[in-house]
Amino acid sequence: MAEEEHDFEVADAGSSLTYPLQCSALRKNGFVVIKGRPCKVVDMSTSKTGKHGHAKVHLVGLDIFTGRKYEDLSPSTHNVEVPFVKRTEYELLDIDDGYLNLMTDSGETKQDVKAPEGDLGDKLQADFDDGKELIVTIVSAMNEEACISYREAPES
Repeated sequence: MAEEEHDFEVADAGSSLTYPLQCSALRKNGFVVIKGRPCKVVDMSTSKTGKHGHAKVHLVGLDIFTGRKYEDLSPSTHNVEVPFVKRTEYELLDIDDGYLNLMTDSGETKQDVKAPEGDLGDKLQADFDDGKELIVTIVSAMNEEACISYREAPES
């Protein structure tokens, strides 16, 4: 028998990016995975049980990163995937080549979050250029991160 080579350099807890939840337990403003994208539920309606017994839930969700609208129809008794969504606030140190240079609470720097596009990005850049100290809110789910809002840091 040949010895197999194993590579154990990556230390990962192996935690899942999503967890199952019965479709009927979802609520508006909750999160759900529709067509492989993490979405915020903006509308949901339940149809009556039909001849074959399953009530259907019609879900409408907005992608939390792109804002794109997704719809899904599934039986209310079936499980759907719900993403683990985490919001974290960081102090903004610099905006460099379209990326945010952030500082965590522990003092470490984080430089892998893209600067937001559109109005939010323009306002963030303008306020940063004015010399204001800013706190940005980063939302992360399913190995993606994005800046969704910011505010001026309180005077200390």
